[in-house]
Amino acid sequence: MKISGFQPKLFSCLKNGYSRNSFLQDLLAGIIVGIVALPLAIAFGIASGATPEAGIITAIVAGFIISFFGGSKVQIGGPTGAFIVIVYGIIQDYGMNGLYIATFMAGAFLILMGVLHLGTIIKYIPYPIIVGFTSGIALTIFATQVKDLLGLQIAGVPAGFLDKWGVYFQHLDTISWWSLAVGICSILIIVFTPKVSRRLPGSLVAIILMTVVCIGLKKLGIQGIETIGDRFSINSQLPSATVPQLTWDSIRHLASPALVIAMLGAIESLLSAAVADGVTGDRHDSNQELLAQGIANMVSPLLGGIPATGAIARTMTNINNGGRTPVAGIIHAVVLALIYLFLMPLVKYIPMACLAGILVVVSYNMSEWRSFKAIFRNPKSDVTVLLVTFLLTVIFDLTVAIEVGVLIACLLCMRRMAETTNVSVLSDEIDPNADTDVMGNLEHLTIPEGVKVYEINGPYFFGIGNRFEEMMGDMGGRAKVRIIRMRKVPFIDSTGVHNLSNMCRMCRQMGVQVVLSGVNEGVMRVLVSAGVDDIVGKDNICSHIDLALKRAAQIAGATNA
Repeated sequence: MKISGFQPKLFSCLKNGYSRNSFLQDLLAGIIVGIVALPLAIAFGIASGATPEAGIITAIVAGFIISFFGGSKVQIGGPTGAFIVIVYGIIQDYGMNGLYIATFMAGAFLILMGVLHLGTIIKYIPYPIIVGFTSGIALTIFATQVKDLLGLQIAGVPAGFLDKWGVYFQHLDTISWWSLAVGICSILIIVFTPKVSRRLPGSLVAIILMTVVCIGLKKLGIQGIETIGDRFSINSQLPSATVPQLTWDSIRHLASPALVIAMLGAIESLLSAAVADGVTGDRHDSNQELLAQGIANMVSPLLGGIPATGAIARTMTNINNGGRTPVAGIIHAVVLALIYLFLMPLVKYIPMACLAGILVVVSYNMSEWRSFKAIFRNPKSDVTVLLVTFLLTVIFDLTVAIEVGVLIACLLCMRRMAETTNVSVLSDEIDPNADTDVMGNLEHLTIPEGVKVYEINGPYFFGIGNRFEEMMGDMGGRAKVRIIRMRKVPFIDSTGVHNLSNMCRMCRQMGVQVVLSGVNEGVMRVLVSAGVDDIVGKDNICSHIDLALKRAAQIAGATNA
């Protein structure tokens, strides 16, 4: 699939001498990643408010598509913890059909991002925002698992973070100590398994051991340990394709959540691909990756799946076990499909407390508490963005957090850009040795009487316009000519053009001539397009400061005469 410059990494890998040895490495890595992905897919499906089948179907369908069409050689796709909060909220408010519509729309947004080559722009989302909502999601995931971890007897858990904890404290007398023991043992197994063998997936070991233990306890007559089968009806039938019921109202209401899913998926997948590049020394195609993520999220809901993206943990597992091409990701999807078809009935015996333990570890790994703490050593503006995003994610929801966080970051960025642009007033002489827009005259350039020289250093945009006007001061003044040096202005926006035009007109009304010096080609095109050259006069736009000074001297001399 090569469309307008888009080509999946899979095709280039197969063309460039794919060998039997490469396949064997990918086969081993794919099998291991498939096994690792199984408990996570089940846990994410249930925690999102969907079903175990939805999690596994997503891992199969999206995992296959992301590897087949993706722009990274080693990316493993599927459901991730980052989506739990937003998916749960959508299901609560709009039901499964609403989730399917939002996921489908998110896929369309991702494809549009890829086609418009926005892959590189996504990378510039401020780091404090990413840490803020990632840490907020981690805390929220932990809060959703307290009920199953403690085995609390609660009919319905509120959606709000603070409301959840209020209900939990009210029902502490219903704790199931057996469920708590299963959850804690699951956590300990996951933590200590890597110390025995890094190749063994701790979550799978925990599920196998705790399931066997719970079956044994039930045979001994010990009840109160809830399993997946107690809550869900498990089946291994292949899903039939269904098209979400699209209506204008549903599209209008779900556009914002869909955009959040798309943004979150884009950020997480490109972050995962970038981390993988650092380990493998390869370079991913971010726009092709967005295209693959979009296709995956458009197909997944048609088969009953939930949103998917690149998964950092599974991608690193793939790399660490020798996977070097997208074939490993395809094999991982095939392994999950075989498990789904032949072993799915066994899933009903898995204790819910064990899945809660797995998600507690996931939330801890997502929390990025070290990064969170480190940002407090950064400027106060970064800390503000971090805390606002974090608190909004926890107290309200991810949609509000991302929107407000990005808005605050943009405002702070504008302020910082304005601070980098400065305006200076030159008086008496100009040293050509310190300048670049002179014509070889190594003598000091004297500023004629009645002439003032202003230099703008940085972008001329709305953030600097008012400050420049203030520096110009009294437009009548003693100056008959005002030279504006723009050699260090890389660009000018529409507000800057408007500001400059008004200033030139005001100067002309007061009998002061403006001369522009050192305007680069890009800025000049903008000024000509806006008609600023007609206001100033084409003869008063000079390429070098010495020409501008000569022109200013002529104008000042003619005025004096």
